Amino acid sequence: MIDASDDRGGSCQLAVQRVRENAGTPARSAAPNVRRLPLMKLLLIEDNPAMQTTLQRSFERRGMQVVICGDGARALDRWQASVPDVVVLDLNLPGLDGLQVLAGARAAGLTTPVLILTARGAVGDRILGLNTGADDYLPKPFDLDELEARIRALVRRAPADHLTPEFCGLRVDPANAAVYLRGQVLDLPPRESALLRALLAQPGAAVAKERLTGLVFPGADQVQADAIEVVAYRLRKRLTDTGAQLVTLRGLGYLLKAES
Repeated sequence: MIDASDDRGGSCQLAVQRVRENAGTPARSAAPNVRRLPLMKLLLIEDNPAMQTTLQRSFERRGMQVVICGDGARALDRWQASVPDVVVLDLNLPGLDGLQVLAGARAAGLTTPVLILTARGAVGDRILGLNTGADDYLPKPFDLDELEARIRALVRRAPADHLTPEFCGLRVDPANAAVYLRGQVLDLPPRESALLRALLAQPGAAVAKERLTGLVFPGADQVQADAIEVVAYRLRKRLTDTGAQLVTLRGLGYLLKAES
């Protein structure tokens, strides 16, 4: 029995080897009727270079558009800036670990299906990952066909229409983090979009600056005290003539209300 407690140990090397063995045959003769995934955007959060390369080649061969990120904080930024259809997430990452990335994404309202792919195979680790917000869990080493099937199932189960309730014509699609204004996508930079999504989660209620800073600048070690104020200023200008007003409450934070 191989100890799977460390992604950087022998278990990871074995996982890469098995993935490469599976990836070497694009289509198995014993199962010619297996359908490939339709083109979808997959975010692979994995810091092992060999595993990155092997999985990227395999996923792309199976019809996926793959974005790779090996750092936890950068991965969360990338996830928020351009929300994928599905995320494959390792747990042992530099910066923020995988569970912190997942918790940050869920706190920011991102509902993208997530499959944890890691050498941590203990029951307690699986339970912790699922309770943090993962949708599925596959320990290393693994079979590529099973991984593909699990990814396909996650994307298939994702709801097609789950926009948040409307507020002043504004709605959020948690699956891709898009903000809509009267049915049209509102083009916003990532920071302003994150702030607006956080405020739309509880319109009319004050949200503390500290909480907003954590959602708008996820994973950042040091953020200047006025950074959130700059983002709020820019968002306030963009909301002009929308019917929604961003209000500053000194000592409390910010709230979103309907213009009177």
